[in-house]
Amino acid sequence: MKYPKYLSENGTIGFVAPSFGCNMEPYRSAFVNAQKKLKELGHTFDLGPNCYEGRGIGISNTPQACGQELTDYYCSGKNDVLISCGGGELMCEILEYVDFDKIRSAEPKWYMGYSDNTNMTVLLATLCDTASIYGPCAGAFGMEPWHESIQDAYDLLRGKKDTVRGYDLWEKDSAKSEEDPLAPYHVTEKRRLRIFLPDIFLPDGMCGEENAAEAAQPTAKRLQEAPDITKVQLRIEGRLIGGCMDCLVNLLGTKYDKVTEFAEQYKEDGLIWFLESCDLNVMAIRRAIWQMKNAGWFSYVKGFLIGRPAVFGQEMMGLDQYHAVCDLLAELDVPVIMDADIGHLSPMMPLVCGSHAAVQVNGNDISIEMKCL
Repeated sequence: MKYPKYLSENGTIGFVAPSFGCNMEPYRSAFVNAQKKLKELGHTFDLGPNCYEGRGIGISNTPQACGQELTDYYCSGKNDVLISCGGGELMCEILEYVDFDKIRSAEPKWYMGYSDNTNMTVLLATLCDTASIYGPCAGAFGMEPWHESIQDAYDLLRGKKDTVRGYDLWEKDSAKSEEDPLAPYHVTEKRRLRIFLPDIFLPDGMCGEENAAEAAQPTAKRLQEAPDITKVQLRIEGRLIGGCMDCLVNLLGTKYDKVTEFAEQYKEDGLIWFLESCDLNVMAIRRAIWQMKNAGWFSYVKGFLIGRPAVFGQEMMGLDQYHAVCDLLAELDVPVIMDADIGHLSPMMPLVCGSHAAVQVNGNDISIEMKCL
């Protein structure tokens, strides 16, 4: 795995818009303020031509223009890191205009973004064997004041930290609007991890009489939720890979799908999958899990980190967000950590995709140490 150089004290930040640009409120004002705040920290900027564009369908500009911008700015010596302007809908359409051969042979560079940017963050790892950061887009750096997670993302880019921890509160409803584009995260909900474990992982005394009786039966494998999270002491080590399921399943089976080869390359480490979703309802989440599993993506898996879905708390025909995932992953005999701070319901722990990670769960607390190995 290739790891880029960290952003230096006076380094230049490149901004690109391979998905949505910052052409409307509240994104434009947030992006402008992000540049102001980062300039105060000593940085200069290299803005791509699509940063303020909005003429594209589901992306900032035409697929050709977006693909060209991403290739040129990744391979350019005029910037030190790249941060995406935003997520969007159809970044997949730019991929045929991105020169991954040129990117693979270029000096590795940190690329940060999430959601639709999965189309770059995961492909940097699987196609180019280069680490990336699944983290906030440019406008988030314009909030006043910064949330701890934004500081964490900046510190990761600077090489000042390699461990992130879960945050106490999360945002169910955003306060950001056209009238208040710089609003910080509106965190009101307490973090509550849901831990689902195979029987072999359950601590002594955690399996109740009813569950113990069920476990004695020769039935299909299953995952049990730890009934007392305060008793959970769990450590998982492996290679981090993942992103937004909406995008991942769209890539599956295409010429850009080299996940099974990636898994084989790092089978000695094993994989830790981090997954979250934006538009998927619980049925679509279950279909996505089924598709990834049956495509062989979960070979050599050590565990799963599942973020809160943007459609949180939904139930359809008796299926909730937990069974949508855990019912199909039970046969893999690995832990599944759910409702982690990953993805669309902020804040999100910035994760180094491709890094060698150690995930530690102590009760309701989670930390992820990411090493450049």
